[in-house]
Amino acid sequence: MTTSVIIPTLNAAHLIRGLLDTLNEQEIRPDEIIVIDSSSDDDTVSLARRYGSEVMVIPRDSFDHGRTRNHAALHAKGDILIFMTQDALPNDRGLIKNLIHPLSVPDIAASYARQVPGSDASPLEVFARSFNYPDIPMIKGMDDIKRYGIKTFFLSNVCSAFKKDIFMRVGMFPEEIPSNEDMLIAARLILSGYRIAYVPDAVVIHSHRYSFKKQFQRYYNIGASLKSNKWILRYSGGAEGEGLRFLLGEIRFVMKNYGLRWLPRIFIEAMAKFTGYRLGLIKG
Repeated sequence: MTTSVIIPTLNAAHLIRGLLDTLNEQEIRPDEIIVIDSSSDDDTVSLARRYGSEVMVIPRDSFDHGRTRNHAALHAKGDILIFMTQDALPNDRGLIKNLIHPLSVPDIAASYARQVPGSDASPLEVFARSFNYPDIPMIKGMDDIKRYGIKTFFLSNVCSAFKKDIFMRVGMFPEEIPSNEDMLIAARLILSGYRIAYVPDAVVIHSHRYSFKKQFQRYYNIGASLKSNKWILRYSGGAEGEGLRFLLGEIRFVMKNYGLRWLPRIFIEAMAKFTGYRLGLIKG
C-alpha cells in the first residue's frame, strides 16, 4: 500500500523542519508528502520544498477544513491518505507503520493516532489528552453506538489515515463547516458499515494552551457544525453527557495531582465551552 501524507500549513516555518525530519525518518517512509499552504508570510513553502515535499499554495481566505484537505486528497497518489496538522510531531519512527497497520483489515476504513501532551501543557490539557486518547486500542463500528454514543464517531484529523478509495466513496470530508469534519466523515464511514480503529501505539505529541475566548470559539464552531448536521445527533444522542463525564473526571484528576488552585480555571473553561457549544447549536 502506498501512502500520501497531507499537511495543511499556515506560517509553520518554526514547526515544519521537525515534522518533515521525523516523517522522513519513519520505518515506513511516506511515498509522498503534500504540504497545502494557505499563503504563509514566512518560509514555510520554501522549507517544505527543500525537504522534497510537494507544495500546493492556496489563497488564505479560501481555507476550509474539509475543502482544503479534499483538494490535496484529489491530487494524492497514495492508496492511503494520512492527514496531519503542522503542530503534531511523531513521537517515534513507528508512527506511520502502526497507524496504517489496522487498515489491512478489509472493513476498517480509517484509523487515528494517540495524542500525548507536550512538555509545556497545562494540567487541564494533560487530562484532556488522557481522557480522549487512552492507552487501550479500540475498533468502533455500528454495534458500538449504543455503548459509546457520540464518542463512537470520534476521530481526530491531527493524525489519521484513510483508505483513499473508501474516503472518496463516502464523499470525502464535508465542506463549508467550521469544524468537526473528521467526526462527520467517521460517522459516514460507520453508518456505511465500515469500522474505524484507534491506535494508541501510533503517537504524536500535540497539545495547546487555549485562552477562554479561544475555547468559547472552538466549541461554538463544534455546536454550529452539529447544527448543520443534525443527523449525527439522531444516531448518537447529544454530546452533553460526554461533556459532564469529562468535567467530573477532570476535577478528580486535578484535585488528586495538582490541588485546589486549578479549580477556578476548570469551571471558567467549562462554562466557556458549554456556552459556546449551546450557542453554536442555536445560532450557528
